[in-house]
Parts: sequence; C-alpha cells; structure tokens
Amino acid sequence: MPEQTGAGRRLDFIPYTAPFIVFAIITYAGPALNLPAGITYTLKTVLTGAVLLYFRDHFRFEIQPKFSLTAVFSGVLVFFVWVAPDGLYPHIGHSEFNPYLHASGTNVFLLMAVRLAGASLVVPVMEELFWRSFALRFLVRSDFKSLPLGTFSWFSFIVVAIAFGFEHDRWLVGIAAGMIYAWTLYRSKNLFEPILAHAVTNLLLGSYVILTERWSFW
Repeated sequence: MPEQTGAGRRLDFIPYTAPFIVFAIITYAGPALNLPAGITYTLKTVLTGAVLLYFRDHFRFEIQPKFSLTAVFSGVLVFFVWVAPDGLYPHIGHSEFNPYLHASGTNVFLLMAVRLAGASLVVPVMEELFWRSFALRFLVRSDFKSLPLGTFSWFSFIVVAIAFGFEHDRWLVGIAAGMIYAWTLYRSKNLFEPILAHAVTNLLLGSYVILTERWSFW
C-alpha cells in the first residue's frame, strides 16, 4: 500500500474501529428502540459484515489465511475456560438469547443459524481487528500502523486483555480469553490466527448452547 501522510494517517483508525462501533451502536439501540432481539442481532450482523467488506482493502494484508493447529487448540482452550468456571464468580449484568422466545416454528432454527453465523464469522473478524490489530498497537503508539502487527508491550497487552474482558458479562474468563488470543497474534504476526481461534471458540460455544439450551452463554 502507498505510504500515507497527514490526514490519511490520522484516519487510519476508521477501518479498524468502524465495524466495532456499528456493532456496539446497534446492540444498545435495538433494546432502546424496542426492536425484537432477532431483528437486532440480524441487523447488526449484516451491517457489521457489510462495513468489514467495505473496508477490507485497508486491513486484508494483515489477515493471511493459513491453517494453524495452534490457533484451533487455542480456540478450544478458550471454550473450556469460558464454560468451566460458570457460577464460581460474579458476572457483570446478565446476557441471554433464547431463540424460542423470539421466534416459532422453523424461524427458530433460522434465528439460531443467524446467531451462530454472526458469532463465528463476523464477530471474530470485527473484534480481533479492533482489539488485537488496532488497540494493541494504538496503546503503544498513536500512529499505530507504523508498528508491525503483533508488536508486544506489557502495558497494551494487559490493558487490552482487561478491556476485552469487561466488554463481556463473564469478565474474568473474558480477560483470560483476551490474553490467549493476543498470544496467538504475538507468535504468528498474522491476524488470521486470533480470528481463527476466536471463531473456533464461538462456534463451539454456540453449538454447546444449542445442544444444552444454556441460553445464558448467548
């Protein structure tokens, strides 16, 4: 990509933060506008995915698709870390998505599919782009793109892990997950690895929720 100067560099953060912001705005606006949960989740999944596609040329060079057993193992590890200590520590608020309360008949399965696809395909790209590509580097240097992807700093590692954790109601395991995903980036210098790990976690978690009907994990 050609080197940018001035205003171009100052706007470098937009492709990395816009998908996250769109997702967050719709998450909070949906209940405020009394939109059905199914519509809210579908809307934020589709719009966030569209924003990611729109800005893809700005960050796709950071995402080099390559199968990694380490990333898969990391995703499985985070799944068990997420589920195992449930009930052993206080959560922040409460999150629950029961599709049977928002749809009926075959629409229930359609809603499950949308939720699982959004969590496994859109959310990992959106969150890893924001937290592990943008935030980890921005906390080291405001001109974050001047730093190589996966540049390590204890300060940014700890702050981002804590912020990522408190983004979720299960804050404690969220912090652990943030650390594991960051480690996959540090070792590979390829954003695809934490995206893959995150996707594996969310796919396993979504499948677990559907099979056990423990909707509080959604």
